[in-house]
Amino acid sequence: MRRGRWLGLCCAALLLGALRGGKNVLFIVVDDLRPTLGCYGDNLVKSPNIDQLASQSVVFQNAYAQQAVCAPSRVSFLTGRRPDTTRLYDFYSYWRVHAGNYSTLPQYFKENGYTTMSVGKVFHPGISSNYNDDYPYSWSIPPFHPSTEKYENTKTCKGKDGQLHANLVCPVDVAEVPEGTLPDIQSTEEAIRLLNIMKRKKQKFFLAVGYHKPHIPLRYPQEFLKLYPLENITLAPDPWVPEELPPVAYNPWTDIREREDVQALNISFPYGPIPEDFQRLIRQSYFAAVSYLDMQVGLLLNALDDLKLSRNTIVVFTADHGWSLGEHGEWAKYSNFDVATQVPLMFYVPGKTSSFANPGGRKFPYLDPFTHVSNLIPQGQTKKIVELVSLFPTLAELAGLLIPALCPETSFDVALCSEGESIVRYFVSMEEKVDCGGDDSDYYQDDQKEPIAFCQYPRPADTPQWNSDKPRLKDIKIMGYSMRTVDYRYTVWVGFNPNNFKANFQDIHAGELYMVGTDPGQDHNIYNNSLHSNFVKKILEFLRR
Repeated sequence: MRRGRWLGLCCAALLLGALRGGKNVLFIVVDDLRPTLGCYGDNLVKSPNIDQLASQSVVFQNAYAQQAVCAPSRVSFLTGRRPDTTRLYDFYSYWRVHAGNYSTLPQYFKENGYTTMSVGKVFHPGISSNYNDDYPYSWSIPPFHPSTEKYENTKTCKGKDGQLHANLVCPVDVAEVPEGTLPDIQSTEEAIRLLNIMKRKKQKFFLAVGYHKPHIPLRYPQEFLKLYPLENITLAPDPWVPEELPPVAYNPWTDIREREDVQALNISFPYGPIPEDFQRLIRQSYFAAVSYLDMQVGLLLNALDDLKLSRNTIVVFTADHGWSLGEHGEWAKYSNFDVATQVPLMFYVPGKTSSFANPGGRKFPYLDPFTHVSNLIPQGQTKKIVELVSLFPTLAELAGLLIPALCPETSFDVALCSEGESIVRYFVSMEEKVDCGGDDSDYYQDDQKEPIAFCQYPRPADTPQWNSDKPRLKDIKIMGYSMRTVDYRYTVWVGFNPNNFKANFQDIHAGELYMVGTDPGQDHNIYNNSLHSNFVKKILEFLRR
């Protein structure tokens, strides 16, 4: 065994030894958040509290969801299985009944002595989590949902006419909305309450907190608009539909069209476009909603500090998928592009990604996004390609639990396994590499596999339809399988049978190939100019795993 590899394994062993004490877990998952954050290089968005977390964390610059829609993505990363194994591509089936009785990430922690708690949107509510967020399998106590969730899609947005509407762009005076609060504010308050109980009872916990914003409607406290003067808001760098984009790949943003303010624009279907002045309003409100989210994250992490829990609590921050803000003439999620599938992903591990807090010292003091200028740098950044399906084994390893085995080729009858691999091997910081006498090339010399992130998206037809964004299982006729490497994104759209869940790679409807080194926005599809046998082979190998 090479010296560098041996030393790398020693470092990993030391890490696991430091984690055997059984740290708590604070798992923060955000709805529809692309990596539009200061710590990911965005110079416009004000996110000082998330940036502060990143400054104490390992930050993954290239993390991807397995399907760019809420329920399938969440069930995927919470079970450690891909959508073809959960058999959930829409919102209308419960994996334990429809696919297999798979254990979940919180269930695994619960079975290992943790008190597991869910606040806000962690599982997608409804049929896909058995109408109870998979309680009691996954959670020690009934999940908490804010009482104000029920107003999210009602007429609470004041229009120019002075009347209330169900709009897309929806800054509000919080004092005037029903109950005088918003769902994410309530979730923060409940999460802090639970942290206090855990501290008092000295119980080991896994607390999952799911924030709604920036999911539509873009409903947030109106004062956050002050951070983003409209004259500073630009259009997407590529706001047109690419000429080479296959029609099957386009998502016609039907949920956006259902909002009253968008309906008033009389936009043509399926391509639009949305008028430029309204595009700026959407982007402005998305950024404002991100800063509102940042405030909630800051208050939550500040409470973790107040309770002196930051020295023994792992903090994970991520999202279920991204969200298009006009790139390729698209809005919302529902595609295989990076803007829809890429997510922020960071891990704070006390004593590993950051030194233990000094007695009386603070890791996460609250930072006011209205006054604080963030210049914090992530503690460790990696450009390794990783997937959300790896969250389950990664958190198990970080907590010192046995890592679930990799799933066999067919795993419908296997309760506990993972189709993602732990990414703790990427956690070795530069300081530890020096201390251990190795470097990155030494440590990973034996890891010959090309890092690849796989995702997929279903379609009902070759051209955009009213149900293209969210087809029900019975209507799925085509599946777009996509793989992202450091060099390219390759997508092939093939026939799909919803009755037996089989993809037919002999029935290719369309393809996409983007070389991201020269085409980072994925605007120039060179599929028809290239040979694809090697790409198809890689996807088929993935499907057989």
